[in-house]
Parts: sequence; structure tokens; C-alpha cells
Amino acid sequence: MIQSETLELLEWSRLCQHLSTFAATKLGVIAARHLTIPESQAQSEQLLAQTKEVYELESRLNAGLSFDGIQDIGDSLERAELQGILAGDELLAIATTLAGSRNLRRVIDNHPDLLILNELVADLRTYPELEQEIHRCIDERGQVADRASQKLDEIRISLRQLRGQIIQKLQNIIQAKSSAVQEQVITQRGDRFVIPVKAPQKDAIPGIVHDTSSSGATLYVEPNSVVPLGNQLRQLLRREQVEEEAIRRNLTQQVAAVKPDLEKLLAIATTLDLAVAKSRYSFWLKANPPRFIDFQEKESITLRRLHHPLLVWQHQHEQGHPVIPVDLLIQPQIRVVTITGPNTGGKTVTLKTLGLAALMAKVGLFVPAREPVEIPWFEQILADIGDEQSLQQNLSTFSGHIRRISRVLEALDEDTGDKEDKGDTEDAEESSLTPSLPHSPSPNSLVLLDEVGAGTDPAEGSALAIALLQYLADNALLTIATTHFGELKALKYQDERFENASVEFDESTLSPTYRLLWGIPGRSNALAIARRLGLKQEVVERAKTQLGGATDEVNQVIAGLEAQRRRQETKAAQAQDLLQQAERLYKEVSDKARNLEEREQALRVSQEVAVKEAIAQARSEIAQVIRRLQQGKPTAQDAQQATNVLSEIAEKYTSPPPPKPKVGFIPKVGDRIRIPKLGQTAEVLTAPNPDGELTVRFGIMKMTVKLEDLESLNGQKAEPVSKPKPAPAPAPAPQPAPAIRTSKNTVDIRGRRVPDAEIILDKAISEASGPLWIIHGHGTGKLRQGVHAFLQQHPQVSRYEAAEQADGGTGVTVAYIG
Repeated sequence: MIQSETLELLEWSRLCQHLSTFAATKLGVIAARHLTIPESQAQSEQLLAQTKEVYELESRLNAGLSFDGIQDIGDSLERAELQGILAGDELLAIATTLAGSRNLRRVIDNHPDLLILNELVADLRTYPELEQEIHRCIDERGQVADRASQKLDEIRISLRQLRGQIIQKLQNIIQAKSSAVQEQVITQRGDRFVIPVKAPQKDAIPGIVHDTSSSGATLYVEPNSVVPLGNQLRQLLRREQVEEEAIRRNLTQQVAAVKPDLEKLLAIATTLDLAVAKSRYSFWLKANPPRFIDFQEKESITLRRLHHPLLVWQHQHEQGHPVIPVDLLIQPQIRVVTITGPNTGGKTVTLKTLGLAALMAKVGLFVPAREPVEIPWFEQILADIGDEQSLQQNLSTFSGHIRRISRVLEALDEDTGDKEDKGDTEDAEESSLTPSLPHSPSPNSLVLLDEVGAGTDPAEGSALAIALLQYLADNALLTIATTHFGELKALKYQDERFENASVEFDESTLSPTYRLLWGIPGRSNALAIARRLGLKQEVVERAKTQLGGATDEVNQVIAGLEAQRRRQETKAAQAQDLLQQAERLYKEVSDKARNLEEREQALRVSQEVAVKEAIAQARSEIAQVIRRLQQGKPTAQDAQQATNVLSEIAEKYTSPPPPKPKVGFIPKVGDRIRIPKLGQTAEVLTAPNPDGELTVRFGIMKMTVKLEDLESLNGQKAEPVSKPKPAPAPAPAPQPAPAIRTSKNTVDIRGRRVPDAEIILDKAISEASGPLWIIHGHGTGKLRQGVHAFLQQHPQVSRYEAAEQADGGTGVTVAYIG
């Protein structure tokens, strides 16, 4: 009971509601709103691993995991098992759920390194044959299609013919008896075709009156000559209904036969959706994955810049105040932390933030704190936060606290198996707070107490709070308590298991800063506030004498500690800034060195390639000269010509001498230069562009100057920029020969449904070696849209377009394979 109370006090349901907004399916929303809190650390580790892998998977995907088509088919599966006949839209929902689940598994299968997710979908069966059968029998509107059976097709052909006959006869009657007809239309009443006849002339068209207008001026008459046809139509409609039910019954039986696998599929999809919702919510919170520590084995709790998730949501969506994070760094020997400070200073928010962080880690959510996030796995999270007053039960604030604390202690006793006899009912409150002999702490229990001991006489309340915290130090893993009692501050100096913390208070503004200070108890601010608010100095001084000098001395010591802490924090912040600057500079230098090395390597490779090509070209030309000499009897003149050609080749492929170093000044970014025309010294901000212009700064002004207008500080003129010659235009690529349409590269899918057409096209594309002509016709355009969507995502299709007008125009699509 107390754990459910704790969830209510921490507003856990609100967090679950926020989480559910990140779910993609109806079942995922329901699961997020009713999160089950794991009972073992292994379960929490498994959930965290799921969230981490989904987080990693979504970072690799452009659009994240898609749950399109997956619906809540649980009720349909139950009705199928009970031999009910599923409606067409229910069967269609099952088919789309199968397709959506198969897409999920395909995406996860493409990432075999994600072991947890692959293990989750390893046994997922999606029954593609059942999906195809449903799509064959049920159309996109959820109606049974003509193609579902030959018998149904024949019945519907007869229906269309019979309706045509009835309409033709009625039109003839309307033309022949136009004066008796109220309106030149044919309508229906029920499943009977009727025409509107003027009431005074009803005898002009004898027949059965099926309805009357509200005014009585019009009668809806089925002429006697049409009644036999109407009877035949009714019989055919009944036969159609029976055949449709038979088809849906057959599909329902196929669904019922695999119900366990479909239920498992639904559970896996819901688990994946919930893991995705946790991942996306964690990403939105800028949270980090926690690591569960063994607090009893000397590992510290580390929660830096921990944010309250509900306040973050309020700030982002409801224009609330910015969230001030807290730091919770608790050493392993600490069992009780007492937080002191003024009201509305953030003490209660700190309790709730820690409680929610512990719960979030247990259910597999990341914690909104800076890395590393290290927290114990708490088996129980118990809280007494806020007042529990009841006029009906005549409970005061103190009584309400005591009743809830009693339930906290009972839960601890049940957990440790050390439950004691509480005595009579009327002594239950007193006996539950009686200190007992110490025993081993509870296996991972977190206790959160707000304003412990408040609501009664300060002396008795303080004594009761001390006894309670000492009991919790013996029986709980960690207790965080807020209080106004100064006596609790001294517990730290009597027992090393206790620690003090306080919320900072700014005396200059008479308001809290909401910062949590560790190791320093809160000061008594009542007299300072009273003085600044204008209370007579005489009264304040008399109050000081009542307190005695010791209290003033303690406040001075605490003030000194706070000032020293602020100085240390300032120096730590400065050191952190210097460290970040050093890291940034190191990264910049490393990046520049790596870029230079890559450029040098690329240049070396390109030079080697150029040398090899030049050598090969030179060898080819020399070989041509030798072949010319060998073709006939060489003369002295031929030898001289060959010598001249070889000299030209040698001159052409001999490496030029290294260029002499150029004389001149080349300004670089950061150099100091002089602009003689302006008589100014400036700093170079950008390197010269191809036009010989660069940006400089002198004083607070920036300007663009030309190289010829500046010089170095020692009077050296700048070297002009040499513009590179334009590269020759590339030769046009040869156009491929036009493809010719044949019967082998033409596929006719007219009259097919999109899923059937995709199977045919996939096979044809895998066998094609060139363009593929796909005949889909015009019709409603749905088949063409489906074909284009399939081609667009197919990895073997480079592009597609409508065929030439002679080949069918927009009724034919040409797909290019490659």
C-alpha cells in the first residue's frame, strides 16, 4: 500500500502520461500509462539494454522505427478463437499488423550487432501467406472482393445484370408516365428499387408502395412489372451475403489457428513500441543511461545536474519556470541525509527528483542528469511527502505524518523479515517509532521524508525525528529527510552515517536560490529576515539574547563556510573554463595536423600516379619510334629523325627543375600588416581570395583590401595571387543505344492488386538485364501509384518514367535496372 502511495506522492502517473505521448501504437500508449515496475535488478538491466539498443538503432536510421499498420487486434483474436466471424476491416487490420511487424523485424535484422533487439524478434512469425490471402479476399475498403471466389464473382455479375434490367424498366416507366412521376429519379427503399409517384396519380403506376414522403405528396412505388425482378435481386443479395460470410469464416478460422503466434507478435510489437517511447522520451529529456551501483560495496551515488522531469515538461510545454538542477553526490558510508533551509527553497523538489530518478532507472528510462549517472537499484522507494489531514477522521498534520511513517516502517520490517509485534492498536503509532536493536540494512530501500517531526511541540518533534532517523540509519539503505530542526544538524558530528545538506538562501533578496549545498547545514534566517522586513531592532536584539551567543556564533561559522564554498566554486568554474579552452585548442591543432597529413598523402599518391602514367606514355612513344625504324632499312636520315623524336620525348617527360623560392610577402590569418594609404596597422582575418582580396581589422573596424594596397611591417610588398587556368571542358559522354521493347522485357499486371503486383515485379526485376516495360493501365490510378511507390524503394531500380506515347503513354511505366 505504501509503495502505491509513494507513486502517487511522486506524481508517477504524470510522468507515465508524458511517456505515452512518445508511443506510436494504441497498445504502446496503454503500456506506457500503466508501466510495470520490475521486481528484480536483472529485469531493470534488461529494460535498460532494450532502451539503449533502440536509442542506438534510431540514431542510425533517418526516420526512426516505423510502426505503420500495427493495430490493436487483441479483441479480434479473442472473437476468432470463440468461432465468431470477423468483419472485413478486422481482417484487414490483422493483415496490416502482420506487414508492419515484418517491416520492424526486417529493420532490426539489418543490424545484427543489436543483440537484445534481435533476440526479441527472433521468434516473431508474421505469416505472409495469411496476409496475402486476406489481401486477396478483402479490398482496401474492408469489403469482400469479387476475386475471393468464383462463386461470389458469378453472383455479383448476375447482380449487376439484374440491377441493369430493373433500372432500364424503371426508366421506361418514368418516360411513359412522366406526368405521374414527382421527380425523374430512381431511388431505393431497403433493397427495393422505387420511383417517386405523385399521390393523386398513384393509380397511374400500379405497384407496391414502400414509403411515403413526410408531406404525403409523394409515394415511393415499386411497379408491379418490376416486383419479380426485385424478388430475384433479394435472393441474389442473400446468396451474396452467405458467400461473403463463408469467405470471412474461412479467413477467421485461419486466424484462429495461429492465435498464439499472433498474440506473441502483438506482445513483441508492444514491447518494441514501449522501448522506442522510452528512448524518444529520454532523448527529449537530454537524459543519460544509468549504471546500477552496489552502494553497500563502497560505490558512490553520482547524480550531477539532475533535473526534475515533470518540471522540465512544464517548462517546455506549459511555459513554466526554468528548471534548476541539483547535484546529489552521496558517499557509500552515508545512510541518512538531512536537508535544511527555508520554505519554498526546493527541499521537497529535491526529494521528488531523487525518487523519480530511482523509479525511471528501474523501468528502463534514462535519467535526466549529466554522465556518469550512478545510482543503486532500490527494491523499495517509500515516501512521506506533504500533509495528510482529514476532517472526517479528525487527523491533524502530525497524525497524518505518523500514520504514513508507520506504514513506511512496516514495509521496511516486511522487507527485512524482522517484523516485530506492534502491540495493541491504540499503541501502534508509539511502538512503531520505538528504537530497536540494529540489524543489517534492508536490501536496497530508499526512504524520503518531508518535514520529519513537524506538526507538534518542537522539543518532542525534534526528539522523535532524531529517534526515527537513527532507526532508519539501521534499517534502510538510504534516507533523505528535510527538516527545520537545528538539533538534527548535529547528528553528522555524532554518527559518520549522517550527512548535512542545505538549500542556499540569498539574504540580500530574502529569497532562496534553489541550489543544494552539501556538507553545510542551513542557517537560521528568521532574525535576518525579520530585521530586513522592518521589525524593531529592539525586538530582534531581545530575540538574540533569548537564543544566546552560541547560535550567533554557529551562524557566523556557517556563513564563513558558505563564503568559502562560493570562492571554491568560482575557482573550479574558472579551472573548468581553462580546461575546456585547452581541450578545444588541442582538438583544433590535432584536426589541422591530421588534415595536413591527409593532404600530403593524397598529393604523394597523385604524384606517383602521374609519374607512372608519364613513364608508360613515354615507353609507348619510344616503342613507336623503334617500330618505324624496324619496318625498313634505316638510313642516316631516319636515324637522325628518330634521335630528334627521342630528344623531344626526353624533354617532354623530364621532371622540371624545382622552382626557385618566390620573393615576396604572403599574408596569413593572424599576421600584422600595414596599409600605407590609410597609415594604419591591421590584423589579417582571412586569407587572400583568388581575386587578391582579403579582410583585415584595425581597432573595431573590419574592411576588405587588395594585396597591392598592403605591405609587411618591414616594408615588403605582398606577392600577387596567380589565378589558375580554367580546366578544359570534358568531352561529352557517348549516348547509350536506345532500348527496344520486346515480349521478354514487358510485364502486364493489369487487373492485379498492388501486393500481388509487387511479387510479380520483384521477380521480373531480378531477372531483367535492361529496361523493363510495366503495363498497369489507367483505371483508378491506385495500381500505378502502388507500382511507382514500389519502384522508388527498390534497390535495383535506378529510375523510372512513363513510356513513349506509342508504347502506351501513362498507362505503361519503364523501369531502368542498374
